[in-house]
Amino acid sequence: MENTDNIATSFDKLYKKAKDFTETSAELVALKAVDKLADVLSTLTAIIFIAIVVAMFTLFVNIGLGLLIGKLLNAYYLGFFIVSAFYLVLALLLYTYRDQLVKSPVANLIIKKLLKSKHSDLNIFDKLKNKHHEAA
Repeated sequence: MENTDNIATSFDKLYKKAKDFTETSAELVALKAVDKLADVLSTLTAIIFIAIVVAMFTLFVNIGLGLLIGKLLNAYYLGFFIVSAFYLVLALLLYTYRDQLVKSPVANLIIKKLLKSKHSDLNIFDKLKNKHHEAA
């Protein structure tokens, strides 16, 4: 009878440890997903803000360039047409080579952020995981 009680107690302990491990693992996966998502979104947000500032700078430089070319040609509208033609050619080139110039670099950035090495920069979730394994 005592042997059966020991087996039941051992089984209960094993079940509790397995349940705790499963809950901890699920929590760790969720925390890692949040960490990766926050990293990707913060990087993309920073890139978007930088792009907006660069776009504003480019806008004003182009207005000045259009006015300068227009003054040199004695027709302001020609200066703006020339600057616009330059951007039309640039847009066509970007469209033609969009995979190499836009899609691949953005995809690689996202993949790099999602799969960053654990050893290059240990984050808090990796430290918690290591601490949990040492305690077990």
